[in-house]
Amino acid sequence: MDFFALLKKRHSTRKFKPKEITKAQEKKILSAINSAPSAGNLQSYSVFLVKEREKKRLLAEACTNQGFISSAPIVLVFFADSEKASATYGARGTSLYAIQDATIAAAYAQIAATAIGLSSCWVGAFDEARVQKLFNIERNLKPVAVIPIGFAAEKPTATSRRPINETVREDTTAWF
Repeated sequence: MDFFALLKKRHSTRKFKPKEITKAQEKKILSAINSAPSAGNLQSYSVFLVKEREKKRLLAEACTNQGFISSAPIVLVFFADSEKASATYGARGTSLYAIQDATIAAAYAQIAATAIGLSSCWVGAFDEARVQKLFNIERNLKPVAVIPIGFAAEKPTATSRRPINETVREDTTAWF
């Protein structure tokens, strides 16, 4: 699929078919995550792959009771690893680079899922402490995104976007 067609095809899905994802599909998504760029190539993030029904239910509760999360065959939870990033980049690694690394990895997961005919939804509304507790996480791992992935049971409509001239500005500032 053409890359730009792929981007147009990706939309948030909140209804999933009760159909399992194959190991090959799962591996493609995880390989895409692993290929994501990161600051200093540190890959200062961790990803938890959730398949177990009860864990998905508890995760959905921690995500402001967004029940659709538990209906997806797999859910990926992305954590920024501030300790890993700060060892090389100090405070900037903690406050920015680790979060960027986890975010980029999550975006790659969504694009990969779309490329192989699956759907996903970015979930950023969650109780951080509850998500950390659910995964028995140390303090240096900060949840950044929850991505349920599966076969769409709905055809989501494209949402409107702001015009490019409202989001992109040409810099006309003189440098000297």
